[in-house]
Amino acid sequence: MAAVLDGDDHDHAGPIGRVDPRARIVAAVVFAVAVVSCRQPAALGLGLGFAFALMLLARLPVAATLRRMAAMDLFVVVMLLTLPFTMPGDVVFELAGFPASRQGLDRALEIALKANAVVLALLALVGSMSPVTLGHALHRLRLPANLVHLLLFTVRYIDVLHQEYQRLRTAMTTRGFRPSTSLHTLRSFGYLVGMMLVRALERSERILAAMTCRGFAGTFPLFDDFRLGGRDWAFAALVLSACAMTVAVEML
Repeated sequence: MAAVLDGDDHDHAGPIGRVDPRARIVAAVVFAVAVVSCRQPAALGLGLGFAFALMLLARLPVAATLRRMAAMDLFVVVMLLTLPFTMPGDVVFELAGFPASRQGLDRALEIALKANAVVLALLALVGSMSPVTLGHALHRLRLPANLVHLLLFTVRYIDVLHQEYQRLRTAMTTRGFRPSTSLHTLRSFGYLVGMMLVRALERSERILAAMTCRGFAGTFPLFDDFRLGGRDWAFAALVLSACAMTVAVEML
């Protein structure tokens, strides 16, 4: 195997899981740039098809992945529905006296195809990695060490903070707190957020002190020995070919 990956990556990411994580990250960035640079529906549809193929190669559960994509689409659905009525152009139809333009419909379709293609490719290429593997790969790609440390610590302690939040909410509930649309509720949630920040700061200071006592000098020892092999170069060529085909369709 080209890289020593976590068992979760190798077992559940399919053929893509055996590709060097650095190659997967770079491929995701190149693919996203290629798709975002296109505007023609044919090219964007082709890009979405390639992203779907990556999802199958990563052996992601189709139903669960599509549900996640639908949840993402909910964030942009309002914009997609209003864009045809707010962008000037050739009127296609009217709804309650508001004209919808063909240019607005085209732009809404363009945004939807781009967003789904890029997010689906990211889920297949990057989302199938474990957070530790992702952090190590980013470090090998020469990203700033502080950003990599921030990622690793966030992944490690996000569940700890969630448990702290649950304890505070339980304490509020046992004291008779019931959320409502009132100033008291807003003030209580403000206190909750403030207490979370204070406790997070205190915990971070204790963690830093414990790590310093154990010899932490600002770097983590990395045991992943990433090496690019023939499989990785073949995968890179495949992704580049897909990007080139997408751009070529755009230029036709």
